[in-house]
Amino acid sequence: MHHIGMVVALQTPQGERREHRTMHTEICARIVRRSVDLEPSVARLLCLRPAMQKGFTLIELIVVLAIAAILVISLEGVVKQVTATQIAVQSKNELAREARFAMQRMTHAVLNSRRLLLPSGDDPGTDWPENIRVQTVPASPPEGSSTWATAVLAVTLPGYSDLDADGFPDADNDRDGQIDEDLSSDSTNDSASGIYAIDDGGDGVADESLSYDDDESSPDADEDTINGIDDDGDGNSDEDPSADMNGDGLPGIAGVDDDRDGQIDEGSNDDDDEDGRVDEDWYDPVVFYLNGTSLEERTPVPWDETGTDGITGRDFIVHDIADDVTLFRVERITLGGGGTMVDLTLELTNPENSTTVSLNTQVRVGGAL
Repeated sequence: MHHIGMVVALQTPQGERREHRTMHTEICARIVRRSVDLEPSVARLLCLRPAMQKGFTLIELIVVLAIAAILVISLEGVVKQVTATQIAVQSKNELAREARFAMQRMTHAVLNSRRLLLPSGDDPGTDWPENIRVQTVPASPPEGSSTWATAVLAVTLPGYSDLDADGFPDADNDRDGQIDEDLSSDSTNDSASGIYAIDDGGDGVADESLSYDDDESSPDADEDTINGIDDDGDGNSDEDPSADMNGDGLPGIAGVDDDRDGQIDEGSNDDDDEDGRVDEDWYDPVVFYLNGTSLEERTPVPWDETGTDGITGRDFIVHDIADDVTLFRVERITLGGGGTMVDLTLELTNPENSTTVSLNTQVRVGGAL
């Protein structure tokens, strides 16, 4: 077998490069002549090796860089789109969690309450619907002669609430084992018409009348006793009683031993439970309303929150249960047989990316009792 010797210079100045190309040509010629002693593939590789060692040209490099730049720009757009989608999904999930929490707070209160205070029934004597209360952000125009569209849900405090842990429901103000059984002329005991600081009548104004005008519907007061009848023709019954709740001129219910002490109709006619005290157990309203873009829950407490030396209807605490609210709608629906449903709609919108979540449900008043 013949051996072929090759000399390769590491440093090849300009003059030497031509010499090396000449040497390479001669070597290739010898390989071809003696190819009988080598594998054909080896002969081809030896002759092509210098060509394979050639680098990139400037044009090739520019083309590669241009392609790389296009790929980077394309990938950047994809990454931005994926990131924006992730942010939108996360934002919607957060809004949904917040909306569900707020809706659960409202439905739980309605299900466990004995009485829906607001919205009231629709009064045929006004040009706006009292039974549907809608409020939007930005504010929507009020209907009829109402001056401001406000939404509110108010129910009497459920019997399960015992914030001071004394073993009595917080709604049992006189701790006699009964709830809401001896109202004063101001049925919420807050020295304000209707519910303190709340637009009860839907006319855009709060507390505009007498403190014992419980429905804020007229300049009259104590005109609708608790007898199951719409005494004042405003579409509601039993919503504005006097201190003698049933208006019969006798303590408790006429002819009935209300406190089961063996006596009938003893004491003052304002003593609705015949326990010897008067006006000591009022309605404790749980109220949900909008304050700016926040949905707030107002809960009565069995301690002197205001520091006025006594517990009244103005002793309550307030918590935000949802932010970024853009729609709050509450509708009172009267059912056959005297039952009442509440239709609730709550919409939240992220102000940064306009993501919106809307929830709607219907719940029966006292449905869990």
